[in-house]
Amino acid sequence: MKNQSIQLTTKDDIPDLQIVLDQTGLFPSEMLPDMLAPALADEGKGIWLTSHFNGAAVGFCYTVPEEMADGTWNMLALAVRPDLQGRKLGTGLVKAVEERLRKKRQRILIVETSGTDEFALTRAFYARNGYAEEARIRDFWAAGDDKVTFRKAL
Repeated sequence: MKNQSIQLTTKDDIPDLQIVLDQTGLFPSEMLPDMLAPALADEGKGIWLTSHFNGAAVGFCYTVPEEMADGTWNMLALAVRPDLQGRKLGTGLVKAVEERLRKKRQRILIVETSGTDEFALTRAFYARNGYAEEARIRDFWAAGDDKVTFRKAL
C-alpha cells in the first residue's frame, strides 16, 4: 500500500495500537505496554513491527524465535485496524517481518490460528500469503476449536 510505512514499534505507537487492539479484540489492550517493554528496552528477542498509514499506527506484527529450534520463528500476533482491513496492510507487515528474518538467515516462520468458521478469513489470508497448513490439533483451544498451524519456508 503506497501510504503504508513499516518500522520497529516505538513507545509513541502504543496509544494507536491500543485502539487497534480494542477494535479487533486480539488481546486486552492494557497488556500492550508490558508486552512491548522488553523490545523497547532492546532486551527482547522478538520483533515488533508497526504499520503506519497516513501518519497513524494502524497495525502491528509480533514474532518470536521458537525455543530449542534452529531458525524457526512464530508470528504470535498480527492485527490491523478493522476499517483498514482488506487494503494489504497486513500483507505488508507479514512481508516486512519475513524480509527481516531472511536477512537474519532464519529458516521458517509459523503462525497458529483457530480452525473455527470465525477464522476462515484469517486462514485464507495466510494461504494467500504463501503459508501452507502444516498441522491441525483437533479440539485444542476448546471442544470443536482446532489449532491450525501454518508454515512458510523463508
